[in-house]
Amino acid sequence: MKRKNVIIDKTVILGINVEIQDNTEILGNTKIGDNTTISSGCRITDSIIGSDCTLDGAIIEKSQIGNNCKIGPFTHIRPNCILQDNIKIGSFVEIKNSKIGKGTKIPHLSYVGDAEIGENCNIGCGVVFANYNGKIKQKSIVGNNVFIGCNVNIVAPVNIADDTYICAGTTVTDNTEQGNFVIGRVHQQNKPKRQKQEDEEE
Repeated sequence: MKRKNVIIDKTVILGINVEIQDNTEILGNTKIGDNTTISSGCRITDSIIGSDCTLDGAIIEKSQIGNNCKIGPFTHIRPNCILQDNIKIGSFVEIKNSKIGKGTKIPHLSYVGDAEIGENCNIGCGVVFANYNGKIKQKSIVGNNVFIGCNVNIVAPVNIADDTYICAGTTVTDNTEQGNFVIGRVHQQNKPKRQKQEDEEE
């Protein structure tokens, strides 16, 4: 099948049985492993992609992806990232200058910057690694088997130990110990008939 709008530099090395779909760019000193699928909309520059991977609408720059990884759609892997084997990086996730351990999942709508995340972690929707305080960028380290719930802010520099469970909506500013259950939310207040009173005042 003839593909449209595909650009592959002469310096690119392709493995066996690599599928490249329409509207893709593979540039620079890039190497693609065997049995990998590069779906429409990908742009890969100066990166190493392992075998048996699926990339869908992903932008990958100067990074290394392991084997059997699923990346995208609408994912941006910025320079100096190392993703090990069996990793899932989903929709609207941006990763920069970070290392992600085997089996970890970052399914959607998250930013990971200047971080090291261990193996078999789950990073929930809307998690942000706050790496910049206005003057310097700092690093956060996450251990193995860590669960981070939705809309969690990780404020660098922090060390999150193995087996930590962080509840949704928590802002993490302190180190944890192995097996900690971490919650840092403001308690919800339900004030009866409050809305009715405000309407009457108007």
